[in-house]
Amino acid sequence: GVFWQIVNSLQRVFSGFFLAVIIGVPVGLAIGMSKNFQLALEPYIQIFKPVSPLAWLPLLLFVFQDINTTAISTIFVTSIWPIIINTALGVKSVNEDYLNVAKVLRFTPLEKVRKIILPVAVPYIFTGMRLSLGIAWLVIVAAEMLTGGIGIGFWIWDEYNNLNYYNIIIGIILVGLVGYILDVIMGKIADYFDYRKRA
Repeated sequence: GVFWQIVNSLQRVFSGFFLAVIIGVPVGLAIGMSKNFQLALEPYIQIFKPVSPLAWLPLLLFVFQDINTTAISTIFVTSIWPIIINTALGVKSVNEDYLNVAKVLRFTPLEKVRKIILPVAVPYIFTGMRLSLGIAWLVIVAAEMLTGGIGIGFWIWDEYNNLNYYNIIIGIILVGLVGYILDVIMGKIADYFDYRKRA
């Protein structure tokens, strides 16, 4: 049934999304805290960020030779950029006075991140995660249409091949509803961690 197709798609989406969070947040913190990291990584970010998800699919399918891994890695590689960029932006928004206090108190780099940077950067991080999850859900439908297997994208394509156009419309509506629900949930989480909205 279509319910299980959506579940399978969501499993892939969250797998790629969590990988993007695990790698994207530390990279974003490093870029925001270090000018050298920013200069070293920014060219790669600007080059790879605009690349279409569909452009990655053939290469990743060749590398992994597995539909599921290809879909997850495509989600990862296309959804990591908003997390990196927004995390770095959050770090750079930290007031210089706070950083000077950290120097006076001789905080270790880990203490500075935990006590000074993260409280300010967390709302930006969750904004990046919200954008990233939206991209991940967008990508999975296209990826499943091209790679086949199981999932809501494949189901819609299969219904097209079977000339079941009413089911295609149902699939489109379901994709939109699930995307809306994911966005609302991430929006609520982002608002909860946003000190500016709770103040």
